[in-house]
Parts: sequence; structure tokens; C-alpha cells
Amino acid sequence: MPLLFDEGPSLAVEDFRMIRDLINRFCGIHFSDDARTIVARRLRERLEAVGLSDYGAYYQYLRYHPDASMELENAVEVLTTNETYFFREEYQLRAFRDEILPQLKDRAEERGTRRLALWSAGCSSGEEAYTLGILIEDSGLFKGWDVRIYGNDISRRVLHKARRAVYTEASFRTTDERYMPYFVDVPDGKQVHPRIRAMCHFGHLNLLEHSRTAIVGRVDAVFCRNVLIYFDPESRKKAIETFYHRLVAGGYLLLGHSESLLNASTAFELVHVSTDLVYRRPAPHLFRTPSVSEGS
Repeated sequence: MPLLFDEGPSLAVEDFRMIRDLINRFCGIHFSDDARTIVARRLRERLEAVGLSDYGAYYQYLRYHPDASMELENAVEVLTTNETYFFREEYQLRAFRDEILPQLKDRAEERGTRRLALWSAGCSSGEEAYTLGILIEDSGLFKGWDVRIYGNDISRRVLHKARRAVYTEASFRTTDERYMPYFVDVPDGKQVHPRIRAMCHFGHLNLLEHSRTAIVGRVDAVFCRNVLIYFDPESRKKAIETFYHRLVAGGYLLLGHSESLLNASTAFELVHVSTDLVYRRPAPHLFRTPSVSEGS
């Protein structure tokens, strides 16, 4: 009886673990043993693309071929999902708008600058970065300021979408009507208003390439939400260390609702805002204890 479909080559346990560990060292993403079937199914198209018939040969390609680095990016591309939308985790964004942004404005003015820089690390298709731009514009606090929002991702495909800034209905599932004027109608959806797009700068970046993250510069806040949950503990620590060094003193780190720095870093202080818990790089003078003479 003929087969109705071709299941493709099987992924042996040993080949799976070697490929998995190679991808983990490359970008921090970790796959459990239970993911072997999913990994095999998603990587099948990459085997076909590079003209190989088994996963052992594909591992050798990823290790030794002149195009190995680019193919690792392609593998990560097919293995990861990039589900996001505007105003995700709105309760946290509300605290950012109402409590954190005014503090960042005051801190910048203390330093004698009218510059605000934010980093959307693992920005996917750009909705988060543009959401931050809308909140800043809507706040009215930063008129005439140099506002820059950096969005970085390891996926070149989603970065292309982010730069294009055109979105369909699914991206607006939690967007309040008050923010819709920040979008303009185009034939294939809605495009982010040019004024907001001008704030946002997108680029390809692997969070584990510590030296390259310097291109982001120093920032006042880092958003890295629902990214670190896919990292193994050691890679998570490396990424968090990068965030610490990129943040100005007193700058904020905002993670996803299921993420924390527990067992990952003690360098940040935990800050209670009205609707969430966030992290802050310590700034000694913010919490200076009065001396005896000051208190007398």
C-alpha cells in the first residue's frame, strides 16, 4: 500500500540534542527533550533548502559550513514563534505611562538632558516598540525631546515587518479606541503614524553577543517581555547582565508577567508600582539615608 504522505527523515535523539545544544549556545533558546518531534517537523524545510537528507548531516552543516552562521539564524527563524500585539499586558503599560515615564523625565532633567531612550529587546514584529512610542507621544511629557526607541530581534523576517509598520486586525486585539488616531489606513491594513515611526529604530541583534549590544547605547528602560522564558538559566543570566550594563543608573527593566530575576540576578532592586512589580538598576542618591547632621 503506498504511503499517503512523506513523514520525512527521523530526528534521532543524539542528533536532536547536538542541534539543540548548538542553537542554545548560539542564541540562548532552550528546547526540552519533549520538543524533539516539533523541532524535527519545523527543521524539515531547512534540510530541503540546503539539500540534505538527514539531521546528522544538517548538524555538520551547522557546525562547519561557510554559511553556518546564516543557517543557524534560519533554523532559529523556523523554530520560534513571534506572537505579539499592541498594548500587550496593558496593566504594566499603564504603570509605565503613569508612574515610570514621569520619573524618567525628572531623572533626565536632573542630568541636564532632554533625551529619552528605551530598548525593546526581542521586539518581534514591532508592536511593543510602537506601543511605547504611542504612550510617550500621548503623555505629552516629552515634546521637543530627543526620543529614541530601539527594537532588536534575532529574526530578520519579523524586523522587516517591524520596519514596514503595517498591521492587520489581530495586532489590535487589546488596543483602546483612543489610540487608533496613531494609525493610518493603507490598502493592506493600518500603518503606524509617521510621527511614531520616526522614534523607532530596528536592527538585527543576538542578545548573547554582548559586545554587539553596545550599539544600543545607554537607555532609560529596557522592555524584555516573554523572551527570557525561552532561555536556559545561564543564557538568561547573560542577557540580564547585558541589560544592567545598558541601563543608566535608576533605569528600569520590565519583564513579562511570568518572568522574574529569581535565581538570575541580585543586581537590580525590586520596585512596586501600582499595578505591577518591575526592576530598577540602583541609583545610590535616590535612596541616600540622611546623615545624623541632616536629620537633626
